[in-house]
Amino acid sequence: MMGESQEKMMEQPAQKAAGESAQDPIVLAALASVGLSWYQFFIRGKKTRGIFIGLWPPTLLAFASYFNQKRMEKQMNPTNIMSSVRKMLGSK
Repeated sequence: MMGESQEKMMEQPAQKAAGESAQDPIVLAALASVGLSWYQFFIRGKKTRGIFIGLWPPTLLAFASYFNQKRMEKQMNPTNIMSSVRKMLGSK
C-alpha cells in the first residue's frame, strides 16, 4: 500500500492539471458560446443563428484537445522537425 504522502504527491499534478483546464480561455469561450446560442435561440427567436453558434463549442474544444495532445506528445517524446517529416514520409 502507498503511504499518505505518496498519495498526496500523485494527486497534486492531477489537481493542478484539472485547475488549469477549468480556467483555460478556450473552455470559457465554449461556455460563453453556449450561453449566446441559448440567448439567440430562445430569447431572440433566431433559431438558425442559435444553432449555428451552438456548433462553436465542440469545434473550439476539439481544437483545444488537439493542441493539448500535441503539447503533451512533444513533452513526452521531443523530436526535431526533420525526424517528424521522415516519420510522415515513412523513411527511416
